[in-house]
Amino acid sequence: MAKNKNLIYIAISLVVFIVLAFLYSTPVFTGKQLFQHDIVQYRGGAKELLDYRADTGKETYWSDSMFGGMPTYQMGSQFKGDIIKKIDSNLNFLPRPVNYFFLLFGGFFLLGMVTVRNWKYALLGATFFGLSTYFYIAIAAGHNGKINTIEYFAPLLAGILLVYIRKQYIWGFIVTTLFMGLQIAANHPQMTYYLFLALGFLFLSELIRAIQKKTPMKHFLISSGIIAASCFIGVGMNSQRIMANSEYIKETVRGKQILTNDSHTGGKSGMDKESMLLWSYGKLETLNLFIPRLMGGGSQEPEGKEMMGKIQEMVQENVSSQAEYDRISKGFGNLTYWGDQPGTSGPAYQGAIVCFLAVLGFFFAWKKYRYWILGASILTVFLAWGSNFMALSDFFIDFVPFYNKFRAPSSILVVVELLFPLIAIIGLYRFFTDSTLTEEYKKKILLYVSGGTLGLVLILLLFGKSLLGFHTDNEKTYLPPFLLDFLVDERFKLFKIDAIKAFIYVAIAAGVLFLSLKQKLNQNIALIIIGAVSLFDLWTVNKRYLNDENYVDKIFAENPFQTESSDLMAEKVQGNPNLESILANVNVNKTLETIAERDKTHYRIFNNILGTFSETNTSYFKSSIGGYHAVKLRRYDDVINEYFQTMDSVKVPKILNLLNAKYWVVGGPEQPQAIPNPKANGNAWFVSDLQFVDSPNQEIKAIGEIDSKKTAVIASSDKKYFDGKPVQADSTAFINLTKYQPNEIEFRSQSKTPQLAVFSEIYYPHGWKMFIDEKEVPYIKADYLLRAVHVPAGSHRVRMVFEPEVIEKGKWISLICFGLFILLSGFGMYFVYRKRDKRKTENI
Repeated sequence: MAKNKNLIYIAISLVVFIVLAFLYSTPVFTGKQLFQHDIVQYRGGAKELLDYRADTGKETYWSDSMFGGMPTYQMGSQFKGDIIKKIDSNLNFLPRPVNYFFLLFGGFFLLGMVTVRNWKYALLGATFFGLSTYFYIAIAAGHNGKINTIEYFAPLLAGILLVYIRKQYIWGFIVTTLFMGLQIAANHPQMTYYLFLALGFLFLSELIRAIQKKTPMKHFLISSGIIAASCFIGVGMNSQRIMANSEYIKETVRGKQILTNDSHTGGKSGMDKESMLLWSYGKLETLNLFIPRLMGGGSQEPEGKEMMGKIQEMVQENVSSQAEYDRISKGFGNLTYWGDQPGTSGPAYQGAIVCFLAVLGFFFAWKKYRYWILGASILTVFLAWGSNFMALSDFFIDFVPFYNKFRAPSSILVVVELLFPLIAIIGLYRFFTDSTLTEEYKKKILLYVSGGTLGLVLILLLFGKSLLGFHTDNEKTYLPPFLLDFLVDERFKLFKIDAIKAFIYVAIAAGVLFLSLKQKLNQNIALIIIGAVSLFDLWTVNKRYLNDENYVDKIFAENPFQTESSDLMAEKVQGNPNLESILANVNVNKTLETIAERDKTHYRIFNNILGTFSETNTSYFKSSIGGYHAVKLRRYDDVINEYFQTMDSVKVPKILNLLNAKYWVVGGPEQPQAIPNPKANGNAWFVSDLQFVDSPNQEIKAIGEIDSKKTAVIASSDKKYFDGKPVQADSTAFINLTKYQPNEIEFRSQSKTPQLAVFSEIYYPHGWKMFIDEKEVPYIKADYLLRAVHVPAGSHRVRMVFEPEVIEKGKWISLICFGLFILLSGFGMYFVYRKRDKRKTENI
């Protein structure tokens, strides 16, 4: 009876999660969809991939849509036999973002049930975790892969705790393996990596407990073996994805550096430190886990417009010279954010009550949870400081495997956003239910923690201007006192509002707990009050960053690259900042569409209007020189940094010719111009002159100086390729494209002498195969980032096919691992039910 009652409460809790998720996302009821910047960029960059899939029913693992061409592994490619991804898709059955909210709530509910085995606290903890502000900011931005990964944080931890703490080996194996597989399938390795840094503390905690004989060493070894097997199988179910990405990462900005210069060291692995640590949390900024606008909110808060309006008035009244105006202009940055990061969409707010309860939890929770959660929380906060704590960052970058593959250390705070709600509900549970905690101890800790927390808020309210500053060093340098004072006052007002709220929320929670101690308030009412106040707090803060304005008509969400403007469109866009760019880019999109319709041959476009390397509008219509992606191929990124950062008027056109930029789009958004580039090299060409160089630095420098139609720059290490393969000039020779698909390109060549064919196709050493008259031949890298092949005299058919072997190998490993999971789970369930039936028989 009690079990059935508990199941009813669990079912009710799941319904509550669905209701909360839909209430937060009410525009989905009217058919509107989220407008997410990164998803808009994805739609443009993945257009060729999606079209190929729709037209052929097959998958291409290479696309020419962005950056001259790159693998599609990080662009939404699909893999045959990818069963775990299908499970992920089925779990995300609700409309976006309702699916994310529901799984965030539901996953933590499972974790709560494992740790405290009480649905009330699990439900409360689920709202603490599922309403973490950072998640809503990430969803608004379109970081869907990140959120999809975080969804499985809590249930994966639940599976591990089932093994280590609950000694439920079989159920723990099933849960851990399943959610490990789903975690990897969500395909955000950075988030998974950060989670496992924290789980390392759990492992150490259990090891120490076994050494201290608080738990049997045999149990620790068995548990560790089960978890290791679970993780191995979970990872194995994603073999295609992992193997393909592992191969790809080596050739990207996350792999080995090629050049040696001020920011790179040839042969060194990983990103340069400046790029890695650019988004580092300030030390005091960490307190915005507790007070959201301690350092401001997002860089573009609504209050910023009002502040800018008043500033402009003050400037007009007080500034009389152009020189003074120019100096002041240097001082303006983000009006509503003044922290250490270059900019941000909002704070990683955890909730005033959640932080307060988490601190209490570190005193009230069981030691088996307390210490590892504390250690993991401290480490992740320190790592989030990035460049503001270089001693630790340097150590991790230099000595901890794979840490240097990831950027934006501030995002590691997702671990705190998992662990704070967890320690909060464990501490709260013990506070109300554990008789081993004396009333005197609870009262003393409650008094100290609530007094300290409220005292901290009062200190910040009274002395905040001197402690927090409310300005940046740049603002202090360039802004005159009348503007700086105004800015500080306005920012202090923003902070003051949130600080007072935090004070009130914590006071309510502390008051509820004190009344409960005095038995003037029962446990259920106390939990309802705490839950309601926390819900109101997080809900209202989250609505600053993800609200009804983020939802747009389906036509805009699914086709953000509009080519026609109308009064109706202008009316719908008006007042919605998320759609203003659509209207602003209509003329550029129309120009791109016109180019693509009039010239259907294969070439690339250089768009110099929208930000070449931060847009995918061009890719939506045709192959682009630029694009938008965090994991670019290293060689292409090197060329961007070498040439396009300075935009040398002589050298940049040479690079664009090399990359077959047949059209340039220049001018402005209102009146874009499409300029044909008759000097583009084309898809392929023959060269008779070879310039051998000894280093990558010489190689990349040379491509901006040579006539690439006649000369190819070749690394000295490839000299041996030409042994027995002479290259001779022939003015009548030609090589023409006859077939183009993203993963298969075909040419016809004619020459009287042997030639070196250079292709305007990005060199990638894994998966591309070269055929001459259907005989596979080796090829080399030319001009730092292109492919080249020796072609004998005569008439030939030259074909390139992208057939990465890791895909087929990975498919079979994935299927074997999934089959092993099903087999072991089946045996385990059989054992569980057989054991239960045996007990029933013995009790008769």
